[in-house]
Amino acid sequence: MSYQQKVRDAWKKNNSLLCIGLDPNQKKFPSHINSIFEFNKQIIDATADLVCAFKPQMAYYSAQNAEKDLLETIKYIKNNHPQILVILDSKRGDIGATSEQYASEAFDRFKADAVTVNPYMGHDSLVPFLEREDKGVIILCKTSNKGSSDFQDLLIDDEPLYLHVARKCVNDWNKYKNINLVVGATNPNELEKIRKLAGDTPLLIPGIGTQGGDLQSVLKSGLINNEGLFISSSRSIIYADSSKNFAQAAREEALKLHHQINSWRNENVK
Repeated sequence: MSYQQKVRDAWKKNNSLLCIGLDPNQKKFPSHINSIFEFNKQIIDATADLVCAFKPQMAYYSAQNAEKDLLETIKYIKNNHPQILVILDSKRGDIGATSEQYASEAFDRFKADAVTVNPYMGHDSLVPFLEREDKGVIILCKTSNKGSSDFQDLLIDDEPLYLHVARKCVNDWNKYKNINLVVGATNPNELEKIRKLAGDTPLLIPGIGTQGGDLQSVLKSGLINNEGLFISSSRSIIYADSSKNFAQAAREEALKLHHQINSWRNENVK
């Protein structure tokens, strides 16, 4: 199955554009939770009917020597919710043989459906990812952090660098139609420009929730055919409560965001 088809199926499975980030910090766990996998499992079980994707952030696992928990988490999603995408957020990007190893890490070891990558080193650094026809390559374009303007907004031929990145990705590198772009929710004006340039390319939108991105602006600027987005939220959902009821609290937050997204989508159709 092509990656494009996987994405369409994931959106339709739960009529959802919501992506939940699985960013486990054991210091924030309820006292009765003894492992990262158990924390993730309860979040997954509580929210799997509300999402199109789960997005584990690699740093949270490698920093805690918890790659085994990540493997178990992804295996659990694949076995129990096979139509939900797994996006490995690792922001890789390097030259030659090293990039091949990063691609193998994401797709062969961890069995992710898609991975985030950094385009700064150019096309050859991403080829090992792009050649995986059935896998998604989600390329940083205009990120949600405050410092993104340091380089991403620099003008080249009177056009910001992030638009050059978007054009190059969509027009020149997208041989297998498996490229997506990362565009922060904190940049609605830039999102609108990228959407016009990128056509129906799916966009991963971090920054809703803790980072303060405006959901309505994102939907207005980013939807295409009433789809086209992975709207990602992590900490505001998974750490909604630190008691034994943390999973139910996460579900309530996810349900609220799911409802807000779909209410606006439904209004947009009328």
